Amino acid sequence: MLWRNRQGWICARSRHIKPVMSALPFVKMHGLGNDFVILDARKAPLRLAAAQVRAIADRHTGVGCDQLIVIEPPASPLADAFMRIRNADGGEVGACGNATRCVAAMLMRESRSDHVIVETIAGLLDAEGRGDGLVGVDMGRVSFDWRDIPLAKPADTVRLELAAGALRDPVAVSIGNPHAVFFVDDVDAVALETLGPVVETDAMFPERTNVEVAQILGRDRIRLRVWERGAGITRACGSGACATLAAAARRGLTERTAEVVLDGGTLRIDWLRDDHILMTGPVATSFTGFLDPALLR
Repeated sequence: MLWRNRQGWICARSRHIKPVMSALPFVKMHGLGNDFVILDARKAPLRLAAAQVRAIADRHTGVGCDQLIVIEPPASPLADAFMRIRNADGGEVGACGNATRCVAAMLMRESRSDHVIVETIAGLLDAEGRGDGLVGVDMGRVSFDWRDIPLAKPADTVRLELAAGALRDPVAVSIGNPHAVFFVDDVDAVALETLGPVVETDAMFPERTNVEVAQILGRDRIRLRVWERGAGITRACGSGACATLAAAARRGLTERTAEVVLDGGTLRIDWLRDDHILMTGPVATSFTGFLDPALLR
């Protein structure tokens, strides 16, 4: 891999400045520590096999990330770009709130606008700059319908009959991707690294699920930890924060607006009366560079 400094591109191994011709440029960004490698395929198509995604996402031999994001030309005439989301295990998913904020910030810088529309598998997402490095995204409508999540069979999604260790009776929610939200007395006491993969792969979730453990701190504040489907424990999860606020409000534990405190920082979530859910939080660029073609082989 190569990193850039003020003088040019520097080979990480030899430390000699040298031109890069065939390497693939990338941007490393994060939202509250939930980190992404972002590739731009708007001018030339890019098709990556699962093994190539895993190689890039590897934190020891690749760049390292929770998700790899590919920006592509939009299919919808209303959208500014299409965002393809690949988890660290190589699988493709339909929604990622923190990645949407990062991509939206990139597109807004390009267009010198404070509003863009990002197209995803889950639909069109409106995003706007809120100042002070914050980006707000309309994540679409929340659904508690078992078919939308999806579940393997009809069930009460507000109190799902499911248990794993000390975790009981989650709320199942769709934010364009599946979530199982468990309410606990102390999120730090939950062995999420052990129970997360058990719930993720439970037969109730044919497409697997993200797993949230949430602690109610007040009517307008929630502490949250997340096991992301295909990525493991992450420092933040935007769609997970949205799912958790909707689940908490549906159970009457909070209002429809709250701060959600994750390991990496805090997001503001607003669940509107039309069931659209808004997420607001910061984005940051870590570094830019080129992928050595050998990594993709």
